[in-house]
Amino acid sequence: MGRPTKFNRRAAVEQVMNEIWRDGYASCSAKAISESLGITRSSFYNAFESREALFAEALELYFSRTPDRALDNVEAETRVLQVLTDTFREVCRVRINDPEAKGCMAVNSVAELVGVDDVLGPLLEDALHKSLDRFEDLLRQAANNGEIDDDGDLREKALALQNLLVGINLMSKIVRSEEDLWAIARQTLKGLGLYRP
Repeated sequence: MGRPTKFNRRAAVEQVMNEIWRDGYASCSAKAISESLGITRSSFYNAFESREALFAEALELYFSRTPDRALDNVEAETRVLQVLTDTFREVCRVRINDPEAKGCMAVNSVAELVGVDDVLGPLLEDALHKSLDRFEDLLRQAANNGEIDDDGDLREKALALQNLLVGINLMSKIVRSEEDLWAIARQTLKGLGLYRP
């Protein structure tokens, strides 16, 4: 099938994002994506350059919508622990309300591509390191605001929060009760001294 008269790139990237998120990167070959979008293989490469470049674009779109994006721009005077609690609660809500139980595209892709794909593995590693740094920065902000003490363990707590986020996204594929999923997050936040009701 030839290329449609009007090719909507944004809609195409969104469609591919959902296909990768649901089926994994390996099953989304250039041929399969081209057929799915109703374009020729040459049109695919003209539009996206490579499957890796399209994945990177789809991942960027995914990150612009992920439920933890609320942690990206927390104002200096904001009570961080409330934002953390609310965000983890929202992650649980969003994941449970996905009827396909897809979990997180980034986490799914880490399991599939890190240590396997020389181009996309490092891209995903970098994304997770940025998320970890974001948690550490937020905890430092919370310490500066007097919400928590800085006992020299902020990096360890950030690692625990990153692990919780990854774990919630994975567990949501199996635990299909929002309250059960939230119980996992709540208990971990309480254990870290970071929970706010």
